[in-house]
Amino acid sequence: MKTIFEKNNNTGGITLTDEDIRPDFIDEKFLRETSCALPDIGELEVLRHYKELSDRNFCIEKGFYPLGSCTMKYNPKVSEYLSSLDGFANLHPAQSDEDCQGALELMFRLSEALKQITGMNAFTLQPAAGAHGELTGMMIIKKYFEVKGETRKKVIVPDSAHGTNPASAALCGFEILPVKSNSKGQVDIEDLKAILTPDVAAIMMTNPNTLGIFEENVLEISKIMHENGSLLYYDGANFNAIMGYTNPKLMGFDVVHLNLHKTFATPHGGGGPGAGPVGVVEGLKEFLPSPVIDFDGEKYFRNYSIKHSIGNIRDFYGSFGVLVKAYAYILMMGKNLKEASENAVLNANYIKEKLKNYYTLPFDTLCKHEFVLSGEALKQQTGVSTLNVAKALMDKNTHPPTVYFPLIVHEAMMIEPTESETKERLDEFINVMIKIYEDATLNPEKILSSPRTTPVKRVDETLAARHPDLNFKN
Repeated sequence: MKTIFEKNNNTGGITLTDEDIRPDFIDEKFLRETSCALPDIGELEVLRHYKELSDRNFCIEKGFYPLGSCTMKYNPKVSEYLSSLDGFANLHPAQSDEDCQGALELMFRLSEALKQITGMNAFTLQPAAGAHGELTGMMIIKKYFEVKGETRKKVIVPDSAHGTNPASAALCGFEILPVKSNSKGQVDIEDLKAILTPDVAAIMMTNPNTLGIFEENVLEISKIMHENGSLLYYDGANFNAIMGYTNPKLMGFDVVHLNLHKTFATPHGGGGPGAGPVGVVEGLKEFLPSPVIDFDGEKYFRNYSIKHSIGNIRDFYGSFGVLVKAYAYILMMGKNLKEASENAVLNANYIKEKLKNYYTLPFDTLCKHEFVLSGEALKQQTGVSTLNVAKALMDKNTHPPTVYFPLIVHEAMMIEPTESETKERLDEFINVMIKIYEDATLNPEKILSSPRTTPVKRVDETLAARHPDLNFKN
């Protein structure tokens, strides 16, 4: 495919005026002395060019995303429409509270809904994404102990945790103590007790964890940590598995962040807006970022009177358009939010049972919304690695799952179907995975040379990430 520059045919684009432009009002030092070499091409060809580019992108409307932990859920189109309503889309964030009562009411009601869903006592909607929510939560925990006059320098993080967990805690100045997983893929209680000291501020946990396994000893862990005066942080990345069945408060957690795209069907990725609301128990309300959205019985307002607030952690008040979409999803689902988790868990277990006789299942137990397979045996037998399996999936109209994570499983494939997919689509994916396994066994070269049908074939992933070539030189 030619670039837009190569399609330059000097046909002329849009002409804004038939008068000569006289830039006398611009200082000469800001004027360009040479042409900026933009392509000169008609509007119709421009439209065709970018439509062709968009068709090369993979999206959820094209095929299946078994992405694992990233939870690439379908985003209802009605939510896009609602967030684009004039009263929302054209509202300036610097307007007074009196002029944006509708937006403030929506955010207040969203906070109330998230409180009910998670069991937490208060929420901030400011954080821009899940990792930003983690950082906010750890800042709250740090400030909490500072106000108490306690010096706590350590945070415990399971070895199966999301990589952002230790990063978020380290950014707040904490020392990271890894705790091992046991033979069930859960936190090793004895190892936890061995590393727990009076200067431990918190433990950061994901439940179900990154293996898709529910931490059955979570109440014991909560008791151990609280008796030590420590707090519990809940990474809500896998909240899509437990919605309506349990919540972080019942498990004993003190702080929780939610990834709205993972659980409440808002857009994800691409460097665009995200949202990672943070909820806290009653004793941590006075440490939330300022302001919080409040209601005095007559009007909604931004409340800046928070005694020990960690301050403002985001310009204005979060990604409002994303919050609109999450609230719309919650209203549309209503009590059926519980069914979303039920179907996500059912779908994951269905795929797991169908594939475990082909790929290695490190922990053969009931999973929640996702599970982890290992391609280590396949690699040893055929030379076909997990990365090769992922590339072969690209030829089958399927986005690869998360691979090589969590690190405690060699040649890992983390598979998560979400609740949105039909049984027919799941069966299609299962058959593709089995076919890849059979091809790898009978004719490894066929898989080792994949993908063959994508616009870009095999690349050096490390080189592409470290030295991206994004320029076109005419």
